[in-house]
Amino acid sequence: MGRSVIDLTVTPWREAAACLEVTAEVDFFPDNQDLGAIVRAKAVCAGCPVADECLTWAIETNQTEGIWGGHTAKERRRLRRRWLEEIKKAS
Repeated sequence: MGRSVIDLTVTPWREAAACLEVTAEVDFFPDNQDLGAIVRAKAVCAGCPVADECLTWAIETNQTEGIWGGHTAKERRRLRRRWLEEIKKAS
């Protein structure tokens, strides 16, 4: 199953986010120790058509809390470090 293609020139990524449609109890800002809540939030992100855009935004704006684009804050810090290293090497 692939993700749906969203034309972001017409629809801003936030308007197409799967988390907007969640009706069940899903916490996108769970306690770091609540693995069940993290898994539930990541499951929503796994089916989201704009998870990549969400993750990119969270990394670029240095979001330090919550699940964004299917990644925890710790996972995003690791990705952000690599991203900053790549920028530094390219300049």
